[in-house]
Parts: sequence; C-alpha cells; structure tokens
Amino acid sequence: MEKATTNNNTPFELTVKQGPPCLVPAAEETQKGLYFLSNLDQNIAVIVRTIYCFKSGDRGNDDVYGVVKDALSKILVHYYPLAGRLTVSSEMKLIVDCTGEGAVFVEAESECELGELGDITKPDPVTLGKLVYDFPGAKHVLEIPPLVAQVTKFKCGGFVLGLCMNHCMFDGIGAMEFVNGWGEIARGNLLKSPPFMDRTILKARNPPKIEFPHHEFAEIEDISTSHKEENNMLYRSFRFDSEKLEHLRETALADGTLKKCTTFEALSGFVWRARTEALDLKPDQETKLLFAVDGRSRFDPPIPNNYFGNAIVLTNALSRAGPLVENGPSFSVGLVQEAVRLVTDGYMRSAIDYFEATRARPSLASTLLITTWSRLSFGTTDFGWGPPVLSGPVALPEKEVILFLSHGREKKSINVLLGLPAPAMEKFEQLMEI
Repeated sequence: MEKATTNNNTPFELTVKQGPPCLVPAAEETQKGLYFLSNLDQNIAVIVRTIYCFKSGDRGNDDVYGVVKDALSKILVHYYPLAGRLTVSSEMKLIVDCTGEGAVFVEAESECELGELGDITKPDPVTLGKLVYDFPGAKHVLEIPPLVAQVTKFKCGGFVLGLCMNHCMFDGIGAMEFVNGWGEIARGNLLKSPPFMDRTILKARNPPKIEFPHHEFAEIEDISTSHKEENNMLYRSFRFDSEKLEHLRETALADGTLKKCTTFEALSGFVWRARTEALDLKPDQETKLLFAVDGRSRFDPPIPNNYFGNAIVLTNALSRAGPLVENGPSFSVGLVQEAVRLVTDGYMRSAIDYFEATRARPSLASTLLITTWSRLSFGTTDFGWGPPVLSGPVALPEKEVILFLSHGREKKSINVLLGLPAPAMEKFEQLMEI
C-alpha cells in the first residue's frame, strides 16, 4: 500500500494506545450449551478483520465507548453464540460452547487525525492492524474469541470501530446484518430483524449423498516455477468505474459466443485471465477459479434472509493456463458463467455432504479465490454518528485471494484488491490499462 504522507512528505505512522481488553456479556441471561455449526461454516473458519471510520460534523467522540459497548451487550442477547467460545465437538468439528462469557471489547486512543489514515481501500496490515485488537499468542482459531471489537478515538473527534470476527460465525451478508443491527440499537431503536438461529436446516443428509464432482476441493499440482518469491509480495488496488465495467461486458460479448453476461462475470473472467498471464504460468498448468455464491435464494426451500451463519457455497471453474490466456475474453467469462449455473439446491446439498464424508477443505493450490464484498452494505452502518466515511478490510486473508469492493457514494465502481510477487504485479498493472 502507498503510505499516507504528511505535508513535509515524511511517511505517516499511526500510533494507537490500547487499553486492556474487557469482556462484554449479553445484557440478559441467554441460552447455554453447545450451538451447532453447519458444514458450510466448518469450511471457512478464518479470521476476518474490518474497520469502519466515523466522523460527525456535530457530535464528538466523548461518549462513543459507552454507546458502542452498551449496544453490544444488548445485541448479544439476540446473537448469543458470539458471547461464547469455539471448541471441538465429539465429531471433531467446530462447535460453539455458549458460555456467555462475552465478546472482547477494547478502548483505544490515537493522537492522530482520522484524515491522516489516507487511502484505506488498499490493505495495509501494519497500519490498519493497529485499529483491531489482536491475539499475538494465539496458536489457532480456538484461542481467539468469535467477536473482538476495538473502538479507537481520534483527536479530531472521529473514531474507528475495528472488528475481528471468525468467518465460521457468519458470511458477509450475515455479518453486515449483525453490525447494522448493532448500530440500530446504539441509536436507541429496537432490532428490526432478529437473526434466524437454527443452522440445522443445513445439516448433512444421512447417509451423505455426493451427486456432483466437487473440484473446489481438488489439489492441483503446481508445475510452474515462475514468481515463487512470495516474500516480495506487492498489494495494489485497481478501480473499475461504470464505463470500464461496461467496456469489459461489451468485450466479453463481442464475438457472439455469449448472449449476455453480468458485471461480476465479466470482471471475474478478466481478472482471472490477467492474473494467469501475469504469473507467466506454463501453458499446460491447470488453474482453478473459486468464488462464493450466495445460496439463500438457491436452496429449496430458500434460506431465511436473516439467517445467522454461512449460506454461501464455493463454486469453481477449471482451465489450463494456455487456453485461458490465448482465447478471447468470452472463454474465461463463459467458464465463470458455467460455475454460477452449477449452484443449485442439489449441488449445495452435495457439497455439504462431501465435507461430511471426506472432511476435505477447498484447496488453494494453483487457485484464485475471488471474494465479492461489493454487494455488502458497508456504507449503511450507523451508531449515531452517521454512516462511515471509510470502511474496508485490514488485509487480504490469503495471497490467493482477490477482493471486489464497491467504491464511491453511488457504489457503481468496484475496487479490485490483490497481492502478487513484484514482477508479476508489474505485468498485471499493464494488463489493467484498458
């Protein structure tokens, strides 16, 4: 990430003083015992760190700790597993022990101005990581509570809410419903849409029925030797405005192979092809694209909109690097479309059962995983200081991940965030010039 600089061009260093972590239990007595996590939750137990920056023209930050903390205790009544701790069940799966001990809350302060953070649309774990409380001694996810919140006051009157949440607790849509509901309560309102808590609706069938091939779990042999210098990774953000996105769509449709295509399909196909070319993979190197599809409306019957948990399913496309790069844009976009079409109720139930039978996790070898946050309602969170002036991830979870984030007030532009070894990034930057 390009560092923000002060007026005299010296690099800006964020200083944050963290107070001791405290536990915030639910405001009322809640259910105890073990809480089931589905196989869609098991597959995705990674820590996700996000920040939300707030600054109001007419309200300072004096009471922010109390407001956010009090609302947290109230929303935990509804989302009580977040006050528990992850453990391992007798079936050797992740499960939540609803101990009620509470979410972790940290009060922090910075002598800096919020504006000095600069462009947070590029992941910067060193700077932005100071705004999220970390557990440096944690050896695995079981040692990190499911929800950790840090509120950092800035001297300009603004503040940042930094969240550290385990993805096994909810997908992006569920997480945004939780954070927006938390803000609703902070503004003195009742929770409009309490969560649907029963994850057993996504239980595996007994016996499991694997009815589709599940290449998302396949381990691909890496036969390419180029650009292995991962210690020299560069992270960049590329903005695609509505004109560029429309241009990508038109280019994908130009040869008449495809009858229609969405912005997501056009952008995913373009980025997969460009990254493959930039990495200079051998022509017969197999490469895999993974991306999540929201299964809420695709399950039969549909999953409730306020479902607390992961209702996303990974789908996949496979191609050798040679055809992917040599063919026109309609080839890669067509593969993306086929991957979207795969996701039916039968396919998703088969994926749940596949994990039940094999305990396999999706492999990221020779893989690009696209995570789409561009449809998430980051901009609507309001704790009483108005919507966030900035929001986004602290870092990319893995080097194989590319993130699509919406940009601007109208949300018509998409920022593409990714990391590549330095030589590959140079080539990728050239391919982005459209």
